[in-house]
Amino acid sequence: MNTVKFFATFICLQFAFISNAQHQTTPNKKGNGYYTNPIFAGDYPDPSILRDGDDYYVVHSSFEYHPGLLIWHSKDLINWTPVTAALNKNIGSVWAPDLVKYNDKYYIYFPANDKIYVVVADSIEGPWSDPVDLNIKNIDPGHVVDEKGKRYLYSANGEFVPLSDDGLSVIGETKHVYDGWPIPREWSIECFCMEGPKLVKRGDYYYLTVAEGGTAGPATGHMIISARSKSPLGPWENSPLNPIIRAEDSNKRWLSKGHGTPFEDAKGNWWMLFHAYEKGFYNMGRQTLLLPLEWTKDGWYKIPDGISDEKPIKRPKLDVTSNENTASFNDNFEGSTLNPRWNFFSEYNQERFKVKDNGIVIKAKGNGISDCSPLLYNPTNHAYTAEVEMLIEGNAIGALVLIYNNIAYSGILTNGKDILANIHGWQFVTEKNVAKESVFLKIKSVNNTVDMYYSTDGKNWVKIENSLEVSGFNHNTFSGFLGLRVGLCSIGEGSVTFKNFKYTPIANN
Repeated sequence: MNTVKFFATFICLQFAFISNAQHQTTPNKKGNGYYTNPIFAGDYPDPSILRDGDDYYVVHSSFEYHPGLLIWHSKDLINWTPVTAALNKNIGSVWAPDLVKYNDKYYIYFPANDKIYVVVADSIEGPWSDPVDLNIKNIDPGHVVDEKGKRYLYSANGEFVPLSDDGLSVIGETKHVYDGWPIPREWSIECFCMEGPKLVKRGDYYYLTVAEGGTAGPATGHMIISARSKSPLGPWENSPLNPIIRAEDSNKRWLSKGHGTPFEDAKGNWWMLFHAYEKGFYNMGRQTLLLPLEWTKDGWYKIPDGISDEKPIKRPKLDVTSNENTASFNDNFEGSTLNPRWNFFSEYNQERFKVKDNGIVIKAKGNGISDCSPLLYNPTNHAYTAEVEMLIEGNAIGALVLIYNNIAYSGILTNGKDILANIHGWQFVTEKNVAKESVFLKIKSVNNTVDMYYSTDGKNWVKIENSLEVSGFNHNTFSGFLGLRVGLCSIGEGSVTFKNFKYTPIANN
């Protein structure tokens, strides 16, 4: 049996989390009275926001990452702290959710494998119920309540169904009531793809907000569309200001903008939460942005003139949680539970891992990175380096990787004596017989160029000759709607114990 201590260093991408897992934005020249987008950097697509008094909660699509449906909390819309994962069962790829509160209960409606489910809880902190299959074959649910308290669930393509009073079953037929906004044929789009319905009421009108144009593909395709009606069931009148948000050319920083939710804050101001890809960094996935809204005299909403998602914006006039901007994440795996910012790729087997003695022990599986179901961290910066300590037991291989999916990955590994490289699936020994009782690995990524290192003391680093270019690890290349994540792999037979994970950004990138 070989026993090797293995330590790998991470330093993050351009926006990040502090060690107590609070999400913050980058600093800006205008100071603490302003914020810059994104408010969630990294792979945070399809945001759904709930205001509960003066508390705000956000949940995103979790796709192949488990546990899923991580809920975030904020008091100021800028700083966010994870609360809990609402989905602890793997029922497939989890797409655009809708987080709502009704009669003092919390609900998350979400699609998985082209069916819509719901989980429910008495408290936002949980426990959350097992998922309930609503027998709706569609995606992207959007919940709405009429003036009599009757509940309805919209879904993609302008359809809705009536819900039971408890929101846990369908009590009527599907009806189609909205055809969307006609996109000019000369525009470059991926598809019409009307999706992501979100519904709010203001004054006499219900407002239906949808995404059109396809979530990826051409940079100008994805867009936010608005319509209104005096009934939550239509008929719907399209806004004369459509599209509300769209990247008009591919030279902007933020591209493929869509899946928006308009909402009112505790001070009566209106905002739009939505996602977008970042030019040059599609591999970071769709990031969450925030823009203010204003209302016209004739009752339509729009982005105020002069406001840009590329420039500092006045902060919401709410209680400020923090002005500190620390972009590092350290996890010593204290206690007996896993930090909610970790996910496993494609599976969630609680019998496979154990958090103990300031480490996480993961039972080895699979023959390589493609089938090891790695433990994942969501990077948030354009430049980063790192560290993680590994104790290898049996015939296991430990790996520190960058992974998009089970066919797109690369990284640095050890078999207990040698250092191995994996370059886009091509794996080989790059340094022989260098692993001793302690081995440290490091990944350094700067603007999508990745160098890899090892060390026997954690201080003096040796760069291996093999480096990577990872800008192509994105949806437009491999499909799947995912983002490039950092992974800790336990491969083969035996186990790997990971300790002292660190993630820290490289400044000025």
